[in-house]
Amino acid sequence: MTPEGQALLGQGAAELGLNVEGQLPQFEQLLDLLVEANSRVNLTALKTESDIVLKHFVDSLSCLRGGHLDGAGLRVLDIGTGAGFPTLPLAIVRPEVAFTPLDSIRKKIDFVRSAAEALNLTGVTPLVGRAETLGRDPEHRERYDRVVCRAVAALPILAELGLPLLKPGGLLVAQKGPISEEELHAGRRAAGEVGGGVTEVDAFTLPVLGDARTLVVIEKVGPTPKKYPRREGVPNAQPLFWTAR
Repeated sequence: MTPEGQALLGQGAAELGLNVEGQLPQFEQLLDLLVEANSRVNLTALKTESDIVLKHFVDSLSCLRGGHLDGAGLRVLDIGTGAGFPTLPLAIVRPEVAFTPLDSIRKKIDFVRSAAEALNLTGVTPLVGRAETLGRDPEHRERYDRVVCRAVAALPILAELGLPLLKPGGLLVAQKGPISEEELHAGRRAAGEVGGGVTEVDAFTLPVLGDARTLVVIEKVGPTPKKYPRREGVPNAQPLFWTAR
């Protein structure tokens, strides 16, 4: 990582209230691993150092706003992790948290696994699969303290996919861009349908870049009906209470 990249990472983290100076070698190694692997396998559309640092690393760290991932021993599921975001940056700065990054594309999970091993992130357990399947699996249903998802889908879809996996009192932390009132309204209704309630809508701008972001937090306040999540593909094709496609 160049001095300019280091400065961007430091500035972006500082604006989020974080000091990552001690973790800088791990972030530098992650950057190298991602760039090298991306030259062989298409993992991410972001190619430049500044884009990766700001739009992957710093953006992932913004999930820490509000302190929802603070606490040793938390079990966190990352739905649709792709090449490991937000899991890998979060695991670097929160090594006391257990992360399960989930993605249906094996080549991406293979990279996440190899990167976690190279970075000695022992709390990261990558998994190939779909949230619909995990949500009906007794080994995963209601087993997680937190579910995170970064720009994966509309809020009603995320509510249906994430809430079945949460323990009572657990939190879904959805990283979104700007969110419309229509999507938020549908998300509130969907959350209520699957046993949750929206407790926080945190609109902010991404450090350095100034891009609009929103963290939506949904708490698991009641049981999720057994019929949810619906079978694979249905939540995306027919989102609960959401017709703006």
